[in-house]
Amino acid sequence: MNRQPSVLGVACRLAAALVLFVLQACSQPSAEETRFRKILIVQSTRYPRWEVQDLYKFVHQAAMGSGHAVSDTDMARAWLTREMASLEDLASPEPIIDTLSPDGLLARIHLRPFLKAGGSPDTLLTAFVQTANEFRGDPETLRRYWALAEKMAERRDLSFPPDELAAFFTEMESQGFPAVHHSEVYRNTYLPAYRVVIPELLFPD
Repeated sequence: MNRQPSVLGVACRLAAALVLFVLQACSQPSAEETRFRKILIVQSTRYPRWEVQDLYKFVHQAAMGSGHAVSDTDMARAWLTREMASLEDLASPEPIIDTLSPDGLLARIHLRPFLKAGGSPDTLLTAFVQTANEFRGDPETLRRYWALAEKMAERRDLSFPPDELAAFFTEMESQGFPAVHHSEVYRNTYLPAYRVVIPELLFPD
């Protein structure tokens, strides 16, 4: 005689299947995590001598933008003009647009390839000032992005010790998440020259 499965048995199997589904779903990285992981791997590959504060600077810019408003456009213009004049060689392995945030909203615009391609300094300045004055960063986004970086370090996708990342972030959090300069090693090795902007302001089409 065929026995019909009991209601309790069916319910248990359904519950087990639901738990398995939830566990599998939770183990899958989010779209944001996947995109940010790719972004950080690009940085780690291109700048293998970067240090923890350079990683923090990148993540901070991804979440907070340039980190400060621009109250004096003339001063910002003079700063940009001096920096462009100091670029003796425009040859660079860097792209014009270096995406910062996983949503693509913020990017570093590298001066050397930008100028080599005929980019307008005035247009870049306008986009930089507008981004600095209008973009509103979010500390919670910074915490979320940094947590992703720590997870990558734990998986050895980044070369930094996870405890070093945690300690550095705790110190920065205690100071209210300040913007920081690049490390001396980074500055001397890679000669960074860029502006943080919302790309759509610079390339509206």
